[in-house]
Amino acid sequence: MSRGTLAVQDDIPKDKLTGALRRGSVKKHVAAIHVSGKLTLLQRKLSNVLLLNAYDRLGDAQTFEMDARTLCMMVGYNSNDFDTLKASLRGLAETVAEWDMLGADGAQEWGVSSLLSYAKLKGGVCEYAYSPALAEKLADPKVFALINLNIQRRFTSGHALALYENCYRFHRTGSTGWWPLDTFRRLMGVEDSAYYQIYKHLNAKIIKPAVAEVNKSSNIIVTPETRKRGRAVTDIRFVIKPNPQLAILDLDDGTGLRRAPVYDRLRGMGVSDRLARQWITQHGEDVVAQKLSYVEAQDDVRSPIGYLTAALRDDFKPEAPAKSAVTSARAQALAAVQDIVKGRTPTQRDADKRLFLASLSQANERDDFARHGWMSALNRDAIEAFWKELFPDAFADLGK
Repeated sequence: MSRGTLAVQDDIPKDKLTGALRRGSVKKHVAAIHVSGKLTLLQRKLSNVLLLNAYDRLGDAQTFEMDARTLCMMVGYNSNDFDTLKASLRGLAETVAEWDMLGADGAQEWGVSSLLSYAKLKGGVCEYAYSPALAEKLADPKVFALINLNIQRRFTSGHALALYENCYRFHRTGSTGWWPLDTFRRLMGVEDSAYYQIYKHLNAKIIKPAVAEVNKSSNIIVTPETRKRGRAVTDIRFVIKPNPQLAILDLDDGTGLRRAPVYDRLRGMGVSDRLARQWITQHGEDVVAQKLSYVEAQDDVRSPIGYLTAALRDDFKPEAPAKSAVTSARAQALAAVQDIVKGRTPTQRDADKRLFLASLSQANERDDFARHGWMSALNRDAIEAFWKELFPDAFADLGK
């Protein structure tokens, strides 16, 4: 069946699902986009990052842009390795995405499209597009599980990442359901290999190493089970459970954020689950709580959520002191960072923070950044260096 789902982590509220999708006991997923298992590890990561960048605008934009150096860094390329980037983009344009699912009218729908309809690099910017039919499917959160990019960065094997993506979309049902071995070989991109037609070889070289890496590096534990006809293995499925080491791996799927007291206050205001978790992650619990209290203290607020959005974005304060002139080089650099961040889209901001967080090696640095974001005093020098590498022109005239 499946050939690798693409995307970023998210939760799909059951109350927003309809029809067969609400049946938690159903073991067969009724909607999936399949992508060739022959993607390399870097191509698979690249496809996920591109989708993350485009996801918020899939329904209303035809083309998407992303800073090429940022793209390279997020998937582990050298930031100047544009030859590798070109080769990977070419591979995505030559890769087929296929879907076979129930449509909104209950009728079965099959379709096929290139994974990217085109891609180009110009002036340090990567521009790309999906076909309209594929973009429509990718924009539907019921179609596939959304993959956490912080998790995918931990993978060193393309087979392991392919197994994770194909298993994670079934994590709510607890099992992938039975796949014929021919289907599984296709998912792993080894269907053309005579060597892997022998199950002993497939198990030793593909299944066991991939399972071991998924269980070590991700937020799920998978256990393979096989079905035989006589002595020959004919089918395989994977039982899926949450990884009990989730907290140690620092791969929060949202559960930890939902335990925060401010999360309940946000939900009580009517803020969506996804936006509540995004705000807590981006701004920290204390800042969100302060802005929430500020909004609650205001009179005649017609749209509390809209007002809270502005309060977080523009850093509303009860008694904002008069702004002093920016004089020091440090203050100028801080102002430059703030201007750059304000100019980024919400999706880009999330990707930027993930990328910077992954560069921090000390727990106290990560904690301070998680709490204070780009205003983290502990990471002041690292933050300035990070943005200078991406936008050197923004800092060129500082201190003059």
